Amino acid sequence: MIACTEPPKLVEILFLVVGHLMDPSTHPKGNIMAIIEHKKSRAEKNKVGLHEGQKVTLLISHRTEMGFVAVINGSHKGILYENEVFQPLKTGQEIDGYIKKVRDDEKIDLCLQKPGYKAIDVLCRKIMDKLRQQGGFMAITDKSRPGAIADIFGVSKKAFKKAIGNLYKKRLITLEKNGIRLRDKN
Repeated sequence: MIACTEPPKLVEILFLVVGHLMDPSTHPKGNIMAIIEHKKSRAEKNKVGLHEGQKVTLLISHRTEMGFVAVINGSHKGILYENEVFQPLKTGQEIDGYIKKVRDDEKIDLCLQKPGYKAIDVLCRKIMDKLRQQGGFMAITDKSRPGAIADIFGVSKKAFKKAIGNLYKKRLITLEKNGIRLRDKN
């Protein structure tokens, strides 16, 4: 612990104030003494050696009420939450996945799709390919049931909505009451 006679400066953001006290006998002007303790950086805290977005090999261990426990690269375990799994999984199955989050308690959340907007780009290509295969129209919208979206694209309704919003903004599709349609190139 370090005692200082001045309030922490902006550059000391990595420090955590654990307490402060007023010592009028040594500081007649009423300066505040702060006791600060250095916070460990995320890299020091994360002893598992994995980072968010990292591609890993998962071995499905067993199912729980929350989802599936998986062994990560043969050395750690993490969880795939049931509401984020859009394909059948079996105990003993090996599958590629991604680190969604390494929590402060060093428990690891996993996902099967690449996290972030890179996953949306992949989904956009998948939707465009499916539209071309279907002759330019699909009877699925942002109002469709989550199960129907998961059955066709293997993603959540939220991810699907982000992807079709992206395609709509780029003027690659039109949104109709009963489905989505490829726009003419003209």
